[in-house]
Amino acid sequence: MMDDTIAAISTPIGEGAIALVRLSGPDAVAIAERVFVGSREVSAMRSRQQHFGAILDGDRKVDDVVLSVARGPASYTGDDVVEVACHGGVLVTRRILELLLRSGARAAEAGEFTQRAFLNGKMDLTQAEAVMDLISAQTDLALRAATEQLEGRLGARVRGLLDGLLELLAHIEAYIDFPDEDIDPETGDSLRQRLGGIRSELERLLTTADQGKILRDGVRTVIYGVPNVGKSSLLNLLLGYERAIVSAFPGTTRDTLEEVINLRGIPLRLIDTAGVRDSVDELEQAGIERTLQQVQRADLVLHLVDAATARAIAEPIHAHAILVLNKTDLGEHPSWSGVEAVRISCLQAEGIDTLAQAIEERVIVGGVAARDWSVAINARHQAALQSALKMVIAAEQGMSDGISAEFIAEEVRGALDAVGDVIGKTDTEDLLGKIFSTFCIGK
Repeated sequence: MMDDTIAAISTPIGEGAIALVRLSGPDAVAIAERVFVGSREVSAMRSRQQHFGAILDGDRKVDDVVLSVARGPASYTGDDVVEVACHGGVLVTRRILELLLRSGARAAEAGEFTQRAFLNGKMDLTQAEAVMDLISAQTDLALRAATEQLEGRLGARVRGLLDGLLELLAHIEAYIDFPDEDIDPETGDSLRQRLGGIRSELERLLTTADQGKILRDGVRTVIYGVPNVGKSSLLNLLLGYERAIVSAFPGTTRDTLEEVINLRGIPLRLIDTAGVRDSVDELEQAGIERTLQQVQRADLVLHLVDAATARAIAEPIHAHAILVLNKTDLGEHPSWSGVEAVRISCLQAEGIDTLAQAIEERVIVGGVAARDWSVAINARHQAALQSALKMVIAAEQGMSDGISAEFIAEEVRGALDAVGDVIGKTDTEDLLGKIFSTFCIGK
C-alpha cells in the first residue's frame, strides 16, 4: 500500500471560503499534472511554491485553484505531496477528489497520511497520536500538551528509557555469554541501581495517565441533587448561556444533558441530571435511573443542595463529590453551620469562582500544577508502561534473590519490547490499525 498514491479532502466537509484536497505518494505529481493547467507544469514546479491555475475534467473547468508541491522526503508524509486549495464548496471539493481518483489515486483511509509519516520515519507513534490530540484539543492546556508531544517531548523520555534498558540488557547478556568474567558485587549493585532508576522513571510517566485522560476526554462532571435545587441553573451559569430549561415545577429535567466547558484550562463534561426523589411517574423514574447510572460513571460529582432547607445528607453520594450549597441568597439554614461546602447563588451568580477553584483543586491530582502537564500519557501508553514496570520490578526482585541471569535478561528484554511499543519500535499491523483508525480522513 505504500506504493499507492492516496488522495483525500483534508478540510471538514461543508461550505467555506477554501478547502484543501491532498495527494501523497510516488505518482502524486504525475496525477496532479493530468488535471491541472497553469503557467507551469506540476513536474517543473519548485517545492513549496504555490501556483495559480485550474482543475480541468477534460475540456471542462471544475474550479480555479492554487496548487503546491512538497517533494519527499522533505514533506509531511516523507513522499511527494501535492495540495490543491480550491473553493470550499461540498460539490466542488468532491468533484476534484473524484477526478484525482479517476486519474490514478486511491482514496486515503482514516489517518493514512500521518501513518505514512510514521512509517517513513518522519515521527514516532507518540507524535502521530499527538496530531489527533492537537485536532481534538478543547482547551489551551490540552493544546499545549499536544503541541509539546508533537515536538517529541514524550518520545524523548521514552527513548531515554529504551537506551537505559538496552544498555542494561547488553551488560547482562555479555555476562551470560562470558560466564567466566564474574560480575563483582560493585557491578551487581550498579545494575540494581540502574534498574531502580528505570523503575522510577516508569512510575513518573505512569502518574501522568490521569492528566492525559483529563486532557483528552475531559472530566465527567455530574450535577446531582433533588428536584428544584438549581441543577439546570448551575449548568446554564457555567456554560454562559441557557442550555437547560429552568422551571419551578419539580421533575422538569427528565433526561441527561451533556455539554463541555473550559474551566481554567481543564475540559469538564458537564452532565445535568434529573432530580432524585420518590416518584410514581414512569418517565421520571427512568430519568432518575439514568441519573444514578451517570453518578456511578462520574469522575466528579457536584452534589447540589438547597442551603435554605434543613440538612438531610448522611454521606457523600460519590467518592469524588463536592458539596454545593445553592440559594444562599435566601439565607442558610442553621443545620449547615460549620459544614464544609461551596456556597453559591445561581440566581445572583455568586460563588462561581469559589466553585471553579474547588473543582480545579479536586481535579488536579496530587497538586500537580497545570504547567507541568506537558507530558501526559494516554491509555495505550499506560498499558505498555505498566507491563514494562511489572517486568522491571520482577528483574529487580530476581537480582535480589540471586535468580539466574537468563531469567533477569528475559524480564529486561520484555520491558524493552513493552516500552518500544509506546513509540513504535516494535510496531505491528494490528497496533497501527487501531491507532490510526481514530484519525479523520485526510489526516
